[in-house]
Amino acid sequence: MHDIFDAIRQVAAAEATGRLPRAGGKRFATMFRHGSLQVEIFAPRGRDTQRPHDRDEIYVVVKGSGTYVNGPQRFAFRAGDLLFAAAGEPHRFEDFTEDFFTWVLFYGPVGGELAAAGKGVEPAP
Repeated sequence: MHDIFDAIRQVAAAEATGRLPRAGGKRFATMFRHGSLQVEIFAPRGRDTQRPHDRDEIYVVVKGSGTYVNGPQRFAFRAGDLLFAAAGEPHRFEDFTEDFFTWVLFYGPVGGELAAAGKGVEPAP
C-alpha cells in the first residue's frame, strides 16, 4: 500500500505554513515522506523548546532570521541558510523574528548516519 506522501512532487511553502496548528498546538507539520526522508515545516513562536532528535536533520530557512544554537556553537541565520544538527545534538533557535519558519529534513537511520557507520559524530572545527 502506498502512503499519500508517495504521490507528492511539490509542496509550496504557503501551503505548508497554512497547515501549521494555529493555537495551542505544536508549531510543526509533516509535509512529505519518502524512504528515510521526512520533511516538516517548523515555525516556533515565542521560544523553541525542541529537544535533540534521534536522526540527522537539516534546516532550510524559508523566512526570518535569528540565532541557531548547536551545542556550544551559535550562528546568525537568515532566509536561504542551511543548518545541520546531527542525531542527538542539542540545538535550538533563539532570538528569531516573528515571521521565522523553516523546512526540516530528517533522514537516515536512528542514531544518525555516522553512528550507523560506526564513526560517531565528528567534532566541529
